[in-house]
Amino acid sequence: MANSKIDLDRYYRYALWLGWFTIIYNLLEGLVSVFYGAKGETLTLFGFGVDSFIEVISGIGIVAMLLHIRRNPGVPRTTFEQTALQVTGMSFYLLCAGLLITAIYNITTGHKPETTLPGVIISLISMAVMAALVAGKRKAGSALHSAPILADADCSMVCIYMSLVLLAASLIYRLTGFGLVDSIGAFGLIYFDFHEGRESFEKAKYMG
Repeated sequence: MANSKIDLDRYYRYALWLGWFTIIYNLLEGLVSVFYGAKGETLTLFGFGVDSFIEVISGIGIVAMLLHIRRNPGVPRTTFEQTALQVTGMSFYLLCAGLLITAIYNITTGHKPETTLPGVIISLISMAVMAALVAGKRKAGSALHSAPILADADCSMVCIYMSLVLLAASLIYRLTGFGLVDSIGAFGLIYFDFHEGRESFEKAKYMG
């Protein structure tokens, strides 16, 4: 029993470390992506950066949950966690609306990004980091029998899909100069954002 408790404590510390790393990494990724997305007028990269900030909100919710569980074992999840999920879901929906309006505007005006090289670099780094986080969170979530941590791992997996969308849009533009691919990539982000927003509200409803 003592060894079991030690293992649980070790996995809680591991999960907490993963949570803090997720917050810090996504904050940095968001700042860099938004900066270069705005500078190069690249909608897909800019939207990807805003997504990173939303992932920060989600990461904060996971860290708060882990700290709460460690300090109050056996106590039901707080309304704070439910509210955090609802805020995250609404943020994803608002991002969908913003990306949709901008994508339609860019299509109608024939706008083209100045460069997509930063998108290529950022997406490759993001895929490598997120793959490691997915593996770590699934390991910790399974050991702790924690549905929220496993759900957070799925969220990081979606980030990999979004990185693939960013990479494809960036590479296609660099190779072909087809400007509309940036807006098409934004529609790909909208799809994943809407899915994540719906998932957040469903999780909040389940916790209620």
